[in-house]
Amino acid sequence: MRVDELAPAPGSTKRRKRVGRGIGGKGGKTAGRGTKGQYARNTVARGFEGGQMPLKQRVPKLKGFNNPFRVEYCAVNLDSINELSDAEVTPEVLVARGVARKGKPIKVLARGQITRPVKVSAHAVSKAAESAITAAGGTVTILPPTFRGVRPPAKGNQFTNR
Repeated sequence: MRVDELAPAPGSTKRRKRVGRGIGGKGGKTAGRGTKGQYARNTVARGFEGGQMPLKQRVPKLKGFNNPFRVEYCAVNLDSINELSDAEVTPEVLVARGVARKGKPIKVLARGQITRPVKVSAHAVSKAAESAITAAGGTVTILPPTFRGVRPPAKGNQFTNR
């Protein structure tokens, strides 16, 4: 079979009805549009709702705001740290054990309990988690941010939230 032999199956396609070609055939004179009125005259704009406020104008243009400079932390809870047998917990240890994602800053949160002294190094720690770690005899070290400057680089392209 060649490309020029390709055709739809017989009977699967129909020619469209050509209207408005005189009164000799069907679809002459008003061409199926009825008599008079807005819809007979081909003047209705797309999305026109008869003077009612159109949908595209009723819907708000912008909703909310996505902060392109947001710092997304990888949350690690105290019970996850307690399950690790390491005396010193760093982001590298957490990534190696599969608790945290590589390349994301770590934040320690206070879900669960810690029962042994642990030396924790993270980019951020909640107050409750810090007090629980120090109460168990451990220490907390805050690491510098993973980005340079005051805020992280903007996510998205040049048109994002600008």
